[in-house]
Amino acid sequence: MNEEIRALEPKSLWNKFADLNAVPRPSKKEERVIEFMKAFGNKLGLETEVDEVGNVIIRKPATPGMEDKKMVVLQSHLDMVHQKNNDSNFDFENQGIEMFVDGDWVKAKGTTLGADNGLGVATMMAILESNEIEHPALEALFTIDEETGMTGAMGLKPGVLKGDILLNLDTEEDNEIGIGCAGGVDITASRTYKEESVPADSLAYQVVVKGLQGGHSGMDIIKGLGNANKLMNRILFNGYENFGMRIASINGGGLRNAIPRESEAVVVVEKIQKEDFTAQVGKIIQEIQQEFKSLEPKLHIEISETEAPEKVMELGVQELLLKALYAIPNGVYRMSPDIDGLVETSNNVARVTVKNGKIEVLCLTRSSVESSKTDLTNSIRAGFELAGCEVELSGTYPGWAPNMDSPILKVLDELYQKMNPDKPDIAACHAGLECGILGKNYPEIDMISFGPTIRGAHSPDERASISSAQKYWKFVLEVLKNIPQKK
Repeated sequence: MNEEIRALEPKSLWNKFADLNAVPRPSKKEERVIEFMKAFGNKLGLETEVDEVGNVIIRKPATPGMEDKKMVVLQSHLDMVHQKNNDSNFDFENQGIEMFVDGDWVKAKGTTLGADNGLGVATMMAILESNEIEHPALEALFTIDEETGMTGAMGLKPGVLKGDILLNLDTEEDNEIGIGCAGGVDITASRTYKEESVPADSLAYQVVVKGLQGGHSGMDIIKGLGNANKLMNRILFNGYENFGMRIASINGGGLRNAIPRESEAVVVVEKIQKEDFTAQVGKIIQEIQQEFKSLEPKLHIEISETEAPEKVMELGVQELLLKALYAIPNGVYRMSPDIDGLVETSNNVARVTVKNGKIEVLCLTRSSVESSKTDLTNSIRAGFELAGCEVELSGTYPGWAPNMDSPILKVLDELYQKMNPDKPDIAACHAGLECGILGKNYPEIDMISFGPTIRGAHSPDERASISSAQKYWKFVLEVLKNIPQKK
């Protein structure tokens, strides 16, 4: 299956991508891909090091005639988001990604593709291996754990990098030149509850929300897509308010940086309420599907009788949780007043679990304005604390402030217009890039971000455009040829 990918042009890029995708590389478990990259650098006879946190740095001298150019840092992250369809038996920790070609797109079979940021990594590998590509002195920085905490970028110490310019290859539109990004913070709300016996004369139901698109909780948050956790809570809240429904368990969503596509819950109601309860739930399902019919055509919500659980949630805690989840903001919180079309601040209610006397809710709050991020974080924290939850804030990272006077921006802007009939979209994005973090310890490095077109990142619908990869590859090579001279 992956041999089809290896035949694509440019072969050097796609072959390295296929090599990389054969190596399991989930966030927080990058040991194998770190060893893979270390062995790659050593095999080429290039200076290769692994720092204390696991970032891999490979250095390559300038090609003849390029020695007077400024040193360039090429940067991408090794880890990938692991999401799969419920009917997939794929084992991310032990299997390589199964890819196939569909028209102009490279896709994966039932899982995320890993083009985010695997195509950036493959680009760097192809350049390091080539004896023909012209380039200045290079430092290839392969960071770890970008997707779940950016701990690789945070752990990179000052003084390791010597480069003057950093090219981050992690943007997902081939006509976009990134000059800024949002910062973020992980919010975790948790509490315990007493389990109570299932009321007598009760019927148990399983409620399932599935078929949502999901996607990147930064880049795709502006689309107003359905959030499985919020839709599930809407159904459960109504069932409790009108029929005294009790919750046995909830299992919704997954990773913080992925808009949740699926949620399952087991609930019980009195037998006498059966007809009214199922009719009301059916009405709510129809309302939700009508609201999302154009955005989420594959949305499917079902309710079916199931085996009775042993226990249900303590009633008072259940009420507090449902109200808190209803009140917590999800989606776009504020648009930027300064940059047209840019989401400034948002929240993703990413994961909700209720089981065995424990509640846990995971959110990821993003903003390009630190004070706005703090404001929304406090709002979310207050809502959960009113529900009796303990709230932990972790993994905070800064945004990347745009610099319209960046010298490397001028180079890329002029080159793009020279090579294409249109102008590039010079923009900040609502995703979290590592540039803001790296800039803390390396404030003098001139940074820019660009990449090939990728759709559906952080979901099993992730796909990479073949024609865009070809356009992007040519652009990368021209950028390297046109790096300014040292002063």
